[in-house]
Amino acid sequence: MKVKQGHWIWPYLLIAPALLTMLCVVFIPVVQAIVTSFRYYDLRYPGKTQFLGLGNYIEIFTQDPQFWPSIFRTLVWVVFGVGLQFLFGFILALILNRKFFGCGVVRALSMVPWVTPGVLIGLMWRWLYDGNYGVINDVLIRLGILEHGISFLSRHEAAMPAAVVSVVWQGIPFFALMLLAALQGVSSDMYEAADIDGASGAQKLFYITIPSIKNTLFVTVLLRIIWVANSVDIIQNMTAGGPAYATQTLSIYVYQKAHVLNLGYASAMSVILAVLLLVVAVPYLRFTFQSERS
Repeated sequence: MKVKQGHWIWPYLLIAPALLTMLCVVFIPVVQAIVTSFRYYDLRYPGKTQFLGLGNYIEIFTQDPQFWPSIFRTLVWVVFGVGLQFLFGFILALILNRKFFGCGVVRALSMVPWVTPGVLIGLMWRWLYDGNYGVINDVLIRLGILEHGISFLSRHEAAMPAAVVSVVWQGIPFFALMLLAALQGVSSDMYEAADIDGASGAQKLFYITIPSIKNTLFVTVLLRIIWVANSVDIIQNMTAGGPAYATQTLSIYVYQKAHVLNLGYASAMSVILAVLLLVVAVPYLRFTFQSERS
């Protein structure tokens, strides 16, 4: 009886290291950021901290000329970035789900963009877009499309589309991998029955494939929205938010404010970003808990 009564503590002991790590790495910094957001806190003058209450938030919403434009640019960044990632990733997953010669090699190589660090992706695409020696300009000039090189990242109208292309290239393998795993779980009997009934490819896609993997579609899209909205590395290494704030998303703005050591103001904006992302996180968590109960 004593042994059986002591069994209840083992699950908690086993997860204690992970909980302790999460407490130190996630929970405490989050609480510290929330507390700091109500203060004037500049690392250059650590002894001159001052409690401002909602002062930072009021200044952000009413006096900061770059806050609302950064919200709009974040929306553009997420909608087009995640939307195109999903579209091309789904197409790639459908292709990889078929059997063909070299399928295993193609599947392995398709993961390269996903495993490449975001810093390297930003540097690589900055080189590709370079107006003097970039590969993209060289190809367009050789094809006769351009007469001379264009500095894509220095043009206000081209910088954001160029950054979106880079994050799409990075995220396609994530959708392809997740959706491919879901596609392989779809029973082939349904496709055989659809073939007997004379269903077209589009009908099988919309009435069999998509309904069968809708849960995976939902989760992957929500996760990627959160990751892309929080991403800093690609844009920071490509354009640093320029030119003229053309690629300054909210996460980049937070990073730049923290970089000049205005931690109170940056913490307030990071809290605002976290609240906005809760709009996406809550449906994801609700879906996860419902799946576990069922």
